[in-house]
Amino acid sequence: MIHCIAIDDEPLALQLVQEYCAKISFLKLEKTFTNTDEAIAYMQSNTVDLLFLDIQMPDITGIQFYKGLSEKPPVIFTTAYKDFAVEGFNVDAVDYLLKPFEYDRFLKACYKAKEYIEFLS
Repeated sequence: MIHCIAIDDEPLALQLVQEYCAKISFLKLEKTFTNTDEAIAYMQSNTVDLLFLDIQMPDITGIQFYKGLSEKPPVIFTTAYKDFAVEGFNVDAVDYLLKPFEYDRFLKACYKAKEYIEFLS
């Protein structure tokens, strides 16, 4: 089982990630966050195998957030901004989903993450 969290400043985007994750047998979405400080606190005391992360947030970009993590789980960026794709892959993102994304595209990204996580273990 892949334990994951999602961070996005848009509650509707988090709801969609929740709905999609619920359909995928190998994912367990442990928690969602609209606040990056709360997400960091959670990550310090819980295992996170995969991170779904928005890029454009009010206080910090998802890329800045990810670069600042001491332990970096595999990440799938979920964003409405295609302009950050190269920078996303420069931090070794597993995938980059452009909002609004469909379930099939989300599933493909999750399978990529699963293969990557299995490769690492």
